Amino acid sequence: MSMPPTDGPPIRITAIDTIVVNAELRNWIMVKVRTDQDGLHGWGEASLNWKTRAVVGAIEDLTPLLIGRDPRDIEQIVRVLNKRSYYRLGIIGATAISGIEHALWDIFGKSVGEPVWRLLGGRVRDTVRVYTHLGLGDMRAVYETVDVGPLREKAAAVVEQGYDALKVVIIPYGHHLTVAAERRNVDKLMSALRSTVGPDVDIMVDFHGRPASVAAALQYVDVLAPYDPLFCEEPVQPGDTEALRQVAERARCPIAAGERLVGLREFLPVFAAKAVHVAQPDLNHTGGLLEGKRIAAVADTEMVGVAPHNPNGPIAGAAALHFDVSTPNFLIQEEMSGAVSWYDDVVSTPMQRVGNHWAVPFAPGLGVEVDEREAAKHPYEPEVAHSSAAVLADGTVVDW
Repeated sequence: MSMPPTDGPPIRITAIDTIVVNAELRNWIMVKVRTDQDGLHGWGEASLNWKTRAVVGAIEDLTPLLIGRDPRDIEQIVRVLNKRSYYRLGIIGATAISGIEHALWDIFGKSVGEPVWRLLGGRVRDTVRVYTHLGLGDMRAVYETVDVGPLREKAAAVVEQGYDALKVVIIPYGHHLTVAAERRNVDKLMSALRSTVGPDVDIMVDFHGRPASVAAALQYVDVLAPYDPLFCEEPVQPGDTEALRQVAERARCPIAAGERLVGLREFLPVFAAKAVHVAQPDLNHTGGLLEGKRIAAVADTEMVGVAPHNPNGPIAGAAALHFDVSTPNFLIQEEMSGAVSWYDDVVSTPMQRVGNHWAVPFAPGLGVEVDEREAAKHPYEPEVAHSSAAVLADGTVVDW
């Protein structure tokens, strides 16, 4: 007679720590979940620009709900963190939960000796296509390259590193209407970019939600479309699904959005309205890997691909890698490995780039370890307020 299955020896969460690492223009919030098993802990990331201390405080507030629980009960723990918060959690709470949840997956994988992607359903691809930004992820290059000369130089440097896709932010700060001079300048920049990288390198253009109307967004899309962008990203501010739908319906190139949406609940109306062609959940902000898989599954039923947003730190990149390996409708992954020169000194990661892709990792868990001494060399500093530049000539404050 067979014996009933047992759960094995219990594992209990004993503490949660946060380590803030200032990566110049962004703070990385590293989350360490400790257990009562010697040497068994998990790492996650909960970075959120301009909200560092708020997220760290949210993690501290949530910690008492986890002490004594088995970290492998991920679905139950995430449910507890959401349900017992009483107030519906916004981006700060969801980011805190995401970082904790990453660390739980890391523990689970280590406890069974398997990479997280196998626990998420197993491998569905052999490589993960990636893209980067101007400056190979350096934030100043991303947001401050607005002249043709530097644009050409930085784009060529990306291609020379083996990438066959890059993203740029060349849409100016705007209002409800565009002006001809600004449209001509965008055309000049995109023409220079395309002639520099050639016809076979994919270009993504991040609008950053700067157009304040459907009309303004479409005018820029019309300028860009002849240069065959892979997609135009966030052409209008999040939250106005009908405006996004109108852009997607009329645009002559694919439209992507979703980095500022929290959880499947906020993606559902976008999918139902057929308002995007590419969904961009940020696994650092949307509630974690489980929620990301739910979003991807619904996107797949709506014939929408997934290109996860990730301008965050190295642990967020590792979590995204495991998601990508196991998600059928994944398209391409944003990565920022060049954000700072010491990127690989603070964290050992599983992301091994070969040309235009990451290789599939096989180390248990997320495959991440943090050198806490190195991390301590880069303590918290207030982040650069890039958004302070989002002001028109007449003093009107607009979207960053």
